[in-house]
Amino acid sequence: MAALVHGISLTGFKNGSYSGTRSLFKGSYSGTPSLLLRPTPNPILSLHRRNIRVRAAETDTNQVESTSPEKAPAKNEGSSNLNQLLGIKGAAQETDKLKIRLQLTKPVTWAPLIWGVVCGAASSGNFDWTVEDVTKAIACMVLSGPLLTGYTQTLNDWYDREIDAINEPYRPIPSGAISESEVITQIWVLLLGGLGLAALLDVWAGHTVPSVFYIAVGGSLLSYIYSAPPLKLKQNGWIGNFALGSSYICLPWWAGQALFGTLKPDIMVLTVLYSIAGLGIAIINDFKSIEGDRAMGLQSLPVAFGVDTAKWICVGAIDITQLSIAGYLFATGKQYYALALLGLITPQIILQFQYFLKDPIKYDVKYQASAQPFLVLGLLCTALATSH
Repeated sequence: MAALVHGISLTGFKNGSYSGTRSLFKGSYSGTPSLLLRPTPNPILSLHRRNIRVRAAETDTNQVESTSPEKAPAKNEGSSNLNQLLGIKGAAQETDKLKIRLQLTKPVTWAPLIWGVVCGAASSGNFDWTVEDVTKAIACMVLSGPLLTGYTQTLNDWYDREIDAINEPYRPIPSGAISESEVITQIWVLLLGGLGLAALLDVWAGHTVPSVFYIAVGGSLLSYIYSAPPLKLKQNGWIGNFALGSSYICLPWWAGQALFGTLKPDIMVLTVLYSIAGLGIAIINDFKSIEGDRAMGLQSLPVAFGVDTAKWICVGAIDITQLSIAGYLFATGKQYYALALLGLITPQIILQFQYFLKDPIKYDVKYQASAQPFLVLGLLCTALATSH
């Protein structure tokens, strides 16, 4: 087990006796690892099933402030309760299991998937504003967002528990707020619920080939190999981020289009290319996890190339992809849609220079909040263009 806590060394311990020492910074190791706090007195160890939480009663305040992982705010601070519900950084530590389960599904990540369904329905050219079609679309959004994205996020948190113990130790799993069996149960319930709903949508749409179900199965498998060993695609910055980007753009679009029409090869190719922009968006999320990724040997792009190079790769992937799509629309006679897309790309580039390129770690959330609405509107613009 790996741990990175200043002032702590791992020492062999068995049946009341110690043998060997492994410093976290240098030295050698022999024996079975346990935790020995040194030199801070009155250590407090909290064990919860397989999770370990370490806290020192007294320590060097200046050292901890400069090197310790980000702390969760007090429960009654500002927007901490909202952060809890959305599953984003800065959430208050909770004991309410329903809130903890919701946090694991990261509702803030549902929005792109829900929007992807809208784009797919628009691209099909067969969506009508009837009660039946709207209900179908909402069901597909639940499939893509709360169920299968919730499954993906919970699964990812489970396999990232050691990294989160370094980057965000207050998260539900590394903090011990939820047990192993409860997490695994949630993963299975969300997965089976999503696959079941996908099958029902195929029956509702009268599909002879269960295309929505196949898309759901493929997306679920991709989510698993992205997070879980032995493949764990996220260990490779390029492959992992492209897999993540394609999951957020291709899969919900395909599901929405297959539900209301026919998923054509040209749309599949176009959305896969659009996923390069999704790769850039996925890289943004890696900047906040550099310390933990480096400690666990994960080759995210900020770790592999450094912050300065990675930030340019990130914005290049986002901008070049969208500009290429605009060029494609112009070349296929959809000039007005191409001009509209260019109008949506321009503020993204301005915001990149204003925030992200200045400091991608400090401004990652602010940049995403301000720039991504223009990107998702560009997706809809492209969907409407391809529907004609």
